[in-house]
Amino acid sequence: MYKDVLQGIDNVAIWPIISFVIFFLFFLVLIWWVLTADKGYIRKMKQLPLEDASPDTLDLNVK
Repeated sequence: MYKDVLQGIDNVAIWPIISFVIFFLFFLVLIWWVLTADKGYIRKMKQLPLEDASPDTLDLNVK
């Protein structure tokens, strides 16, 4: 049944390729962001759940 439905879609073979490319590009961008992110920002975000301050008193502009 599903096989018949998928065969009726024009160019159905391209969709898995497009999905894989989007998936792969997302993780490449994520890895790039992790490697180039400001280390002070990462440290601040890592400690954020442990602080007792309210969100409006935190300084997120760490350099």
